[in-house]
Amino acid sequence: MEWNIADLFEAAADAVPERCALVADPVRLTYAELDARATRAAHALATGGVKAGDHVGVHAYNCAEFVETMLGCYKLRAVPINVNYRYVENELLYLFDNADLTALVHQRQFTPRIAAIRDQLPKLETFFYIDDGSGEDVSVLGSTSYEEALAAASPERDFEPRFPDDRYILYTGGTTGMPKGVVWRQHDVVFTLGGGIDHATGIPHESPESLVSRTANPAMCTLAIAPLMHGAAQWATLGGLFTGSKIVLYTKPSFSAEEVLGLIAREKVQTMPITGDAMGRPLIEALEADPDAYDVSSLIVVASTAAVFSPSVKQQYKKRMPNLILIDSVGSSEAGFNGTNMYDPSAPKREGAGVSVAPGKDTVVIDEDGKPVAPGSGVIGKIARSGNVPVEYYKDPEKSAKTFPVIDGVRYSVPGDNAMVEEDGSITLLGRGSGCINSGGEKIFPEEVEGALKAHAEVFDAVVVGMPSERFGQQVACVIQPRGDTVPSLEELDTHCRTLIAGYKVPRALHVVPEIVRSPSGKPDYRWAKGVLEEALS
Repeated sequence: MEWNIADLFEAAADAVPERCALVADPVRLTYAELDARATRAAHALATGGVKAGDHVGVHAYNCAEFVETMLGCYKLRAVPINVNYRYVENELLYLFDNADLTALVHQRQFTPRIAAIRDQLPKLETFFYIDDGSGEDVSVLGSTSYEEALAAASPERDFEPRFPDDRYILYTGGTTGMPKGVVWRQHDVVFTLGGGIDHATGIPHESPESLVSRTANPAMCTLAIAPLMHGAAQWATLGGLFTGSKIVLYTKPSFSAEEVLGLIAREKVQTMPITGDAMGRPLIEALEADPDAYDVSSLIVVASTAAVFSPSVKQQYKKRMPNLILIDSVGSSEAGFNGTNMYDPSAPKREGAGVSVAPGKDTVVIDEDGKPVAPGSGVIGKIARSGNVPVEYYKDPEKSAKTFPVIDGVRYSVPGDNAMVEEDGSITLLGRGSGCINSGGEKIFPEEVEGALKAHAEVFDAVVVGMPSERFGQQVACVIQPRGDTVPSLEELDTHCRTLIAGYKVPRALHVVPEIVRSPSGKPDYRWAKGVLEEALS
């Protein structure tokens, strides 16, 4: 067995074949059943022409087929590529082309968007559709039924040997607003996000067998609420499957606190990753509104993995469930795990902005010269991680060199997060200085939204910034300069922007000015824009 995703999963499936592996309403699969379907998925992809190293897009909401396809790709040594189901045609075109997709597994409802761009993607030849009851005409793509393909495929695990160097790629937002593929060796991503290093102790497992031996422990139940198109949900799922856990997927297309609470009660969920206040606040408020409606006594850990949830929300959880463990876990697609903080309501409050965490193994803060920042120095540096870090950004050597530099012979991942080191050695994260907006864990880049706004006939100029949001942490807000006397409404801009960018990127607040202020070089003055919006929204 190797430090390889497929090897680790197959070993777990062999160890606990009858244990429940996956719940994705209405589907329930044991480890043996999930392994068998993933094996058939691998053979179906191979029959469709997919080879080792090929990139296969997965364009779907959370469902059992998403997990099966990922595992099937890894069995075949192909690479699954996460597709944001919110993307519209021009965003999908960029992603499919940049990722060099040769095959796509998609839910039937997304057929029209895919068909609109297919002729511009000569490499993308093979399609499998997951039936979702939408009735969309898949003949325009020549798409094959996923279920029929699996039924016709071989059930044999007769794959070639796999290796620790086999690739894992996760597409994430880029500094220009377009997604970029973070390329990992599977060995490195397992040690970073898949349990190869125990985050609680910092002690690495000596062998793949050592990690899988944890299947001997009683099964834990993890609820993955976030979409599998995001790394947090992928690794809540994959990491749990390596150790015999039961993974419950939230399968609704939009978030419902009541639905989540119902799943916790029904499946006896013990651990639950969330995305900051965007999920945390509605969940606790729904529970407080009707505390007798849901039995959440099984919950042991709630961890925010993509956005920090606020102290006031944590206090609500602690009041309702005093023994619940609340954790902030910070990291990124480029660096993986950087550190955690366990909420302690009795701990003294730290002055200043940002969240403070105990750094993970190999995590440091470096200054402009690449030297570690001294604890308590007050120097703001960049959070960096060495050891098991990604190989590169896919097809982007310039960005790769900047984000994964070699300093004094040590290779680091430096995604761009500003941070300080406190006297006690903890790291306080201060965010990125690039203007990136984090709304409920989604990265939104101002330049992309500005481009969509300025494509409106009545908008002459626009600047976009993130403004505080009680639920989502930040929301997108814009300052616009109209082209003439006609001023577009926020509703009109919403409708327009949704034709160019995903809905979660669309501005939620608008202020109109006679002239946009820019620097002499023509760059947007984001500080000015934020001040204007703060005054207007107050």
